[in-house]
Amino acid sequence: MRIARFIGGLLTGLIALVLAVALFVYWFAFAADMAAAAGLGAFGYVFLWLAFGANLLLWTAAGLLRLGEDSVRAVVRPRARRDRAVGAAPPERVLVGAGASEGGAPDSGPPGPGGPLRPAGRRDPGRPGAAPGDDPGISLAVVIPAHNEEPVIHAAIGSALSLFDRWDVYVVSDSSKDATAEIAARTGVNVLELLTNRGKAGAIEAVIEEFSLTENYGGVLILDADTELDPGYVEGARRQLEDPSVAAVAGFVVSEWKPQERTLVGRTISAYRDRLYFMLQYLMRFGQTWRHANTAFIVPGFASVYRSEALREIDVNPPGLVIEDFNMTFEVHHKRLGRISMNPDTKAYSQDPFTFGDYYKQVGRWTLGFWQTIRRHGVWPSVFWAFLALYVVEVVLVSLVLLLTALLGVFVLVGTLGGEPFGTLPFFGEAFTAVSALLPLTALAIGLFVPDYMLTCLLTVIRRRPSYLLYGLFFFPIRLVDAYLSLRMVSKAWTTDSDGRWSSPDRTSNKS
Repeated sequence: MRIARFIGGLLTGLIALVLAVALFVYWFAFAADMAAAAGLGAFGYVFLWLAFGANLLLWTAAGLLRLGEDSVRAVVRPRARRDRAVGAAPPERVLVGAGASEGGAPDSGPPGPGGPLRPAGRRDPGRPGAAPGDDPGISLAVVIPAHNEEPVIHAAIGSALSLFDRWDVYVVSDSSKDATAEIAARTGVNVLELLTNRGKAGAIEAVIEEFSLTENYGGVLILDADTELDPGYVEGARRQLEDPSVAAVAGFVVSEWKPQERTLVGRTISAYRDRLYFMLQYLMRFGQTWRHANTAFIVPGFASVYRSEALREIDVNPPGLVIEDFNMTFEVHHKRLGRISMNPDTKAYSQDPFTFGDYYKQVGRWTLGFWQTIRRHGVWPSVFWAFLALYVVEVVLVSLVLLLTALLGVFVLVGTLGGEPFGTLPFFGEAFTAVSALLPLTALAIGLFVPDYMLTCLLTVIRRRPSYLLYGLFFFPIRLVDAYLSLRMVSKAWTTDSDGRWSSPDRTSNKS
């Protein structure tokens, strides 16, 4: 069975690769002929490559340079390995008032008088946040903000407990109406329950203050309640934080792929996100987080680490913002707190929306948060803002062109299918003739769909998931939704203040 599956995956990968190459050759020849017919000359070829995105091409080149530099560093200056302590006993810690006893049995009583469950006694400053047996390194606390996350909170905590001691895990239930806090308390971690909905940023701010986390730990890992850490996450984060110039480590998001638990819409969303994350992280953010660039504008809030020295200077919960991660990243750049690091060794698995309605709301929040953050911080002279401006201009222009071209495509399609009756309508016939002469339906279809589907074919090969060839047929409409939201939220960001309160999307248990 395994051999058959391997051969099937190999054949599918070869088919997808051949399809991608064939589509590229056909698209490039067709587009080059059109550019030549329009008299664009060399500029036409430049424009063709820009169809894949100026930022994507720029930061892919930077990423290749970074890869080359990292390879040279690894050869010329091999990383010195620290001596491992053999037979060293883990330092003593005392946990008082947690949701479970040392043996794991649930406590029968409620939390202590102060409400939150906290460890007591003096901490060893060198070792909190490190699992017994690990090499000494920067101490890390895990913060899991949650609001009505009953189906997934246990898996997130379990993921954290596989890498951390339970007294280093802090769950903050932001006025949850379900059993989120009770489930967290039974695991033995520290739990803070807020009585009013403050939003994710407010919850993070509250738990950091309540437990003095930036004073007791060297760094704070912020973990979403629907996210599970890869076994190598902590080691990768600590390795990156060994560089004292690093203020934050951006987690490397991987879409959770459980197609049997999803409808066709849910599987399409998850596959689309997988492609998007792959492109953004390998082809853009990897280059943006190069030590000579440091222009990443987002440290994703799903699973990222902030050094405590930097976190103390960050305004985590300013008024008027719907989400926190863009603002926290801008704070790092604006206050010159250090650089942002990202490597594929800090993977974490995130659950994507299951319905289109939840997807629309989530992308709307993310996009609104981006524009609100730009409004809050404004423009300041920096390399960061120079490249951010390039990204903003491209996002706006590409979104406009994409939506206008799609509308023209619908217009030409209606005219083509409608035939003579539509051609006799006032102004419609003349407009249809003019538009179809400049942009025939074939050119619109090839220009819009083929480059997009080429990327899907390549990801099919990389991920070895044949079903992406099917789901990829529906990716372009999702891109149109993203483009619409990118433009729709611009005006809203300058006219609407948000309180940051959240409402979680539909969740499903991560238990296999």
